[in-house]
Amino acid sequence: MPYIKTNKEVTMTTAGITKKKVFTADYEIHASVKMLYPYIQSASGLAEWFADDVTINNESKIYTFYWDNEGHPARQVAHRTNHFVRFEFLPENEEDERDPSYFELQLESNELTQSVFLKVTDYSGFDDMKELKDLWDGLIDSLRKTVGG
Repeated sequence: MPYIKTNKEVTMTTAGITKKKVFTADYEIHASVKMLYPYIQSASGLAEWFADDVTINNESKIYTFYWDNEGHPARQVAHRTNHFVRFEFLPENEEDERDPSYFELQLESNELTQSVFLKVTDYSGFDDMKELKDLWDGLIDSLRKTVGG
């Protein structure tokens, strides 16, 4: 499965306390932007490849991502239909209040080559960047199997 990806690692420090890193990677996916968008934005779409389960509270608009029976609440803080979505995890401590973790999924298409890329940006306190890369590689493989691309 060919795909192009780039990795960037940037360490951010807030007031000398929090060390979070930015992981970015680009993955080519053989599917249309309109087909992929529901898989990166909706709770049901994300539950098919990204997490064990995803629920949304319609009143508060809080998404809860479940991995290993543990819920991780997040708020969709930005989105543009058929382009991108950003989820910010709700703070677990004072440091997270000042500098919240988030992930962003952005769809980019190249009209000339008819290629579609999913750009992943993961800003978190995850220390092992190789393990994080392996995690995203596996998630994207799952997405590709789900959409047939």
